[in-house]
Amino acid sequence: MTQLDGPLLDGPRVEPADGQPPRALVVMLHGLGADGNDLISIAPLWAPHLPFAAFVAPDAPEPCDMAPFGRQWFSLQDRDPQAMLAGVRAAAPILDAFLDAELDRLGLGADRLALVGFSQGTMTALYTAPRRPAPVAGIVGYSGALLSGPGLAAEAAATPPVLLIHGTADPIVPFAAMAAARNGLEAAGFMVETHERPGLGHGIDEEGLRLALGFLQRVLGD
Repeated sequence: MTQLDGPLLDGPRVEPADGQPPRALVVMLHGLGADGNDLISIAPLWAPHLPFAAFVAPDAPEPCDMAPFGRQWFSLQDRDPQAMLAGVRAAAPILDAFLDAELDRLGLGADRLALVGFSQGTMTALYTAPRRPAPVAGIVGYSGALLSGPGLAAEAAATPPVLLIHGTADPIVPFAAMAAARNGLEAAGFMVETHERPGLGHGIDEEGLRLALGFLQRVLGD
């Protein structure tokens, strides 16, 4: 667990399938109203193909203010872009401290870290990871959006590879957010791969899992 003058982050973990000390770390960031148990359920599907990797899915720092259960990285009651940007900016140091502590605990460098986000977790990953002083191995974003806008090019300390996957029938985060994120990231010098999932709503399907696994195998290749 990590503390930065505020909330503690912790969540469920899956240890490397090969039984050896971790040689990579995949951090999974859930969406609004969920918790770490939501995405950690994917880890057993990927672990046999990334046997050297540990997985952790921290619970977001705040109780969800739009539901009687679950957690949030920041409030989405106000969907004004500046309000959301302020929210993710406040969440980033808390996540940063958690990532630093996990890498230190495992004795790994930033180049052995990949982030996988869903929805608000994607927004948080796309804001936080580029501003870390050492580049992470890669970012996978499902059904999310880029909140940092034109400030990204000036603020980014690194440009890790990014994979974005989004359902064309998403009623929560519009499908068009993927193209907007790609354009914003590419303008800041990122290499971005995008995949649309025809007819998929706000979720992750089998093909999306396969695409992300292939990306993680490439960027974390042991």
